Amino acid sequence: MPSTRHALSRSSAAPRLMLAASMVALVALTGCASSKRSVGTHSGAPQGYAAPGSSAALQAVGYWGQAYQRSPKDRENILNYAAALRRNGQVDQAEAVLRQAIIDHQSDRDIAAAYGKVLAMNGRLPEALQVINGAQTPTRPDWRLMSAAAAIHDQMGNTQKARDLYNQALKIAPDEPSLLNNLAMSYLLEGEAKEAEGVLRRAAASPKADSRIRQNLALAIGLQGRFQEAEQVATAEIDPAQAAQNIAYLKSMLSQRNSWAEIAAQDKKKKKSGS
Repeated sequence: MPSTRHALSRSSAAPRLMLAASMVALVALTGCASSKRSVGTHSGAPQGYAAPGSSAALQAVGYWGQAYQRSPKDRENILNYAAALRRNGQVDQAEAVLRQAIIDHQSDRDIAAAYGKVLAMNGRLPEALQVINGAQTPTRPDWRLMSAAAAIHDQMGNTQKARDLYNQALKIAPDEPSLLNNLAMSYLLEGEAKEAEGVLRRAAASPKADSRIRQNLALAIGLQGRFQEAEQVATAEIDPAQAAQNIAYLKSMLSQRNSWAEIAAQDKKKKKSGS
């Protein structure tokens, strides 16, 4: 199998888009399975992945919606309600909640980061970046805001700027697994699966690492064609049958990606011969 770096060079947009599509689809498949460990930040709220529209997702929206209604200026209620809305696909409503919160909590970096995230999800990348940069304090930079800004730069194609920000953030929060995970995703989007694997192994070694990181590690391994190893990593986190399904899907996506690469190369050759 050719190296992922060469198969996904920046000269062809189609393979890169196929990789992004396969990443999103695989994460969606994996997320639908029940993780072997529940990951949550606040007790009392429904935890773990819930598909949009599912009873669990609606329960989370209802739980935090009631809390928000009782105390709409409480930052915990704001952040959790907006997150529940976003995870249920109600991004516009989450944006409205956070837009009001920005007015009430002008110096709150977590709210600014959350607002920037939903703006980015709605495709308003320059505005999202402006919100996040506006909340940053140069003399006391927040690594979470750096990470959020870096992710937006990745979406905008500003890869080197994104990497610089991730590396700056890691100087503030060394070995922070969520930062390392985002940096690894930056590598994957550029077809650098081997580099992503190294970063994700470093992240997975942290006691703070969650299921998402190990699932992404399985993805990075699978993108290099080491499907059996990827399945072993995935099986440690999710049901073996689901892990096998994910790997089969990844193989399909890689096959389609290679087909897209061939089509792109043929189109480029035709255009060159026709000019």
